[in-house]
Amino acid sequence: MTKLQFLLSLSERLSGLPKNVVEEHLHFYSEIIEDRVEEGLSEEDAVSAVGSVDEIAAQIMGNNPVDTPSKKRRRMKTWEIVLLAVGSPVWIALLVSVFAIIFSLYVSLWAVIISLWAVFSACAACSFGGTVAGIYLACTGNGVSGLFLIACGLICGGLAILLFYVCNAATKGTLVLTKKSFLCIKNHLTKKEVSQ
Repeated sequence: MTKLQFLLSLSERLSGLPKNVVEEHLHFYSEIIEDRVEEGLSEEDAVSAVGSVDEIAAQIMGNNPVDTPSKKRRRMKTWEIVLLAVGSPVWIALLVSVFAIIFSLYVSLWAVIISLWAVFSACAACSFGGTVAGIYLACTGNGVSGLFLIACGLICGGLAILLFYVCNAATKGTLVLTKKSFLCIKNHLTKKEVSQ
């Protein structure tokens, strides 16, 4: 490993520390490597003599804990509290209206999905019933009517197969949309304010 590779690798591992601390350590190890090269070692040998990048980074990180900024909630000012209280009849009504609209859209979407499955079930039932009735009519001497019902049953069977795939895809898409919507709402509601 060359000196440059060593310093870049060390810099990556120390990325959580303040910039001045990282630069101080990089300068320190750069001088150590240069001193060993001046003593006659090759650059690779000098880097090897310094030690493992992982061990050095772990030691430095242990001596310099990473400072994470504490998240504090901003206190509301008096005028903000008064404004919320005075405007509550308006914003509560608007909030209820928004939730009612979202809920009605959600129910309407699932009503469409249920209707698609009902059409699929009706086509499948017509396919089975038409085919059985057609075979019965054909066997009892009403050949033309029987063939017509068998043809209608086969058409309904084809439609049922097509509708099954449409219903299945629509149901999966609606479930994915529902899951993403709830996750988005959850993320917006649980987002914490960071004090500035």
